[in-house]
Amino acid sequence: MVATPATRARRRQAWRYLLPMLAVLAAVAGWPLARTLWFALTDARLDTTGGYHLVGLDNFAYLAADRDWWIAVRNTLVFTAASVLLETLLGLVIALTLNARMRGRGLLRAAMLIPWAIPTVVSAQMWGWMLHDQFGVINALLLATGLIAEPQAWTADPNLALGAVIAVDVWKTTPFMALLLLAALQMLPPQLYEAGRVDGLGPLGAFRHITLPLIRPALMVAVIFRSLDAMRVFDLMYVLTGNSRASASMSIYAREQLIDFQDLGYGSAAATGLFTAVAAVTALLIIAGRVRLAAAPDRAA
Repeated sequence: MVATPATRARRRQAWRYLLPMLAVLAAVAGWPLARTLWFALTDARLDTTGGYHLVGLDNFAYLAADRDWWIAVRNTLVFTAASVLLETLLGLVIALTLNARMRGRGLLRAAMLIPWAIPTVVSAQMWGWMLHDQFGVINALLLATGLIAEPQAWTADPNLALGAVIAVDVWKTTPFMALLLLAALQMLPPQLYEAGRVDGLGPLGAFRHITLPLIRPALMVAVIFRSLDAMRVFDLMYVLTGNSRASASMSIYAREQLIDFQDLGYGSAAATGLFTAVAAVTALLIIAGRVRLAAAPDRAA
């Protein structure tokens, strides 16, 4: 199809509007990313005043052979999959509940946002005390109800630390998912549900055939944004468990190499690996969302 002069003019105008934003994005994101990639190819260190030399892909080769790095990758992927899945399911349930007509709905919506509004470091410190093995209220409640026989070191035990971090993240971020899904639910026309009731659809049928297909684009956007945030998690894990290998994420690993070990080259390689992993997961989610959305009209037809 040959573009008309009017179409070409609109495209040129669109590019003129986009160029300033692209220039700012290149300055604040592209340049630091390029510098990180450059240092990843060198043996630069922060604790020396001398120069540095190119080492090619040696840092990436060491990274690929580092067992601690792959443990951090596993922790990050497990954290992302578990937290995003639980937050999506709970957020959908909360959004459906708050979308119903009932008394006090406005108050519940405001209260729902409190965990999300608390800064991550503050909520992590708060939960750190609640999960304390000697003074924590969580152990006190579980002991009082007989669910555990002795206090548990939730954030220090390697077998419990990652699960505790996931639970805290679910508590904090589920309101974000619920808010996005609630906004999508409120945009749905009520006439569709009236037509569904006329056709004999019950509550489950209406959810499956009306609600879920129509909110799927918003659901995919919410999942992608949460996955991006979860893949680069740092503050929540660092405050709760520090540099513990049992729960350290890729961000914590990269920070440890850069700050604790002063190894700028190797830490930059780890940061580049984190960026690559985040980009790959995001691309996979976008492709999966497009395939699912493209298949929906075919099934309906």
